[in-house]
Amino acid sequence: MHLCAHATGAELDQALSALAPLPAHAALRPAVTGLVMLQGRVGGDGAAFNLGEASTSRATVRIENGPVGFAYHLGRNSAKASAAALLDALWQDETRREAVERALRPVATRLNAEADVSARQTAATRVNFFTMVRGED
Repeated sequence: MHLCAHATGAELDQALSALAPLPAHAALRPAVTGLVMLQGRVGGDGAAFNLGEASTSRATVRIENGPVGFAYHLGRNSAKASAAALLDALWQDETRREAVERALRPVATRLNAEADVSARQTAATRVNFFTMVRGED
């Protein structure tokens, strides 16, 4: 689900194409877009307050042999939520799990590369503080 959450819609479509032919599936809860309330806390431990609302798309899919997949995504891309729910259902089927993981490997590779770039950029701005001895013994 981490990979599906961070994948683009095109990457999810490519993953589904790699898994073709797809089994028969039905939408238990068709993809819809709604709002969720975001909460925050002052200082991380204060009383919760409503920060605002965010658009969220969700979907629930059942494949022919029974597994049910769920997906919730920030944003209004209901097609992405449907694709992620289908991938979740396919992953839950033991016979398809390895193929789903292989189809999502490009997403994992991209995310790892982005994390490496971010780590290098952070390391370039790191300041090492140390104590200097003034010579006063």
